[in-house]
Amino acid sequence: MAGPRPLDAATVRAAAAAPTRRDGVETLVAFARTVRAAGVAADPGRVQVFLAAAAELGADGRAGTYWAGRLALCSGPQELARYDAAFTAYFGCEQPPPGRRRPAVDIERAVGLPGTEQAPESGASEHEPRVAAADRTEVLRRRDIAALDPAGRAELRRLLALLRPAAPMRRTRRRRPARHGRIDRTRTVRAALRTGEVDRLRHTERVVRPRRLVLLLDVSGSMAPYADALLRLGHAAVRRRRGTEVFTIGTRLTRISRELGHADPDRALTAASAVVPDFSGGTRLGDQLHAFLAGWGRRGVARGAVVVIASDGWERGDPDRLAVGMARLHRLAHRVIWVNPHRAREGYQPLAGGMAAALPYVDDFVAGHSLAALEELCALLVDERRTG
Repeated sequence: MAGPRPLDAATVRAAAAAPTRRDGVETLVAFARTVRAAGVAADPGRVQVFLAAAAELGADGRAGTYWAGRLALCSGPQELARYDAAFTAYFGCEQPPPGRRRPAVDIERAVGLPGTEQAPESGASEHEPRVAAADRTEVLRRRDIAALDPAGRAELRRLLALLRPAAPMRRTRRRRPARHGRIDRTRTVRAALRTGEVDRLRHTERVVRPRRLVLLLDVSGSMAPYADALLRLGHAAVRRRRGTEVFTIGTRLTRISRELGHADPDRALTAASAVVPDFSGGTRLGDQLHAFLAGWGRRGVARGAVVVIASDGWERGDPDRLAVGMARLHRLAHRVIWVNPHRAREGYQPLAGGMAAALPYVDDFVAGHSLAALEELCALLVDERRTG
């Protein structure tokens, strides 16, 4: 089937002059790049149709953007699930706008003209391409990030954009009306005074809010093979919820939360790289942890938060200084999670000076060497059994 016809210059100028502002057009183009990275056939012709459709449907509304992209960027039902996942990850929403209907059949079938049907070859199955693709994805999920080739890294970036890391919930001291729970005597008595009798009991419950999530990412030379994946994980966390803080640690402490707030992952990482002066440098974990506690711990960033430190534990400074900082961080934070890519290696022992000094003050010690390990980390962050 032939692709969409490219728009002429007059139509493109009309779309540019529509109510969509220039920054809105840039946002839509960046969204189209994210959709293409997710495996959807969003070629330049379809992007032009998408911009024109968004201008007609109203790009300022999320529903208009969703349906314009779904109709223009997707080439078939088999791409709808990828498009929905890219949409929710890019715009940070829980689910696509209402009204979406999934196709009744989730199997891609070849359709031809009448009389041109061909019987499948002996031993062949229409499910084999899909099964092979699933097998390749599963192998990629389990493979060490440092051992991936350029094609594998490109696929990894697409899958990392679909991660949605979030912090667990916490029960605050504030209460709100509820159907069940503790009896609210004040509201019950007030209602009885108004009506003259106690018609029913009023109840109240604790307000639940998400905890703050803080990521300290080691970008030293020994962590260089994993830095890109960890930064993309930080970008997904920032996009998932405002208030998430991301810092890089090496020879300096650098806050990159604002730079990672951009919707497009590639532009976010480019902006972050521009402000981080110590990529692939040395490691002074103790000094940078004390700098974080002095500059941001006293502001309440770490207090009651889930703090994730991603590092292999190599320390050029004094390990005892790191131990003192970790003890203070453990008292401030709700949980401290240490991600070490080397932990997945057979026979690994935390013998590095920094790792050995920090481990007594770590609540969870996990690996971050693969996509599957990062997915397990995301699941660990929202473990309801650890909600406090």
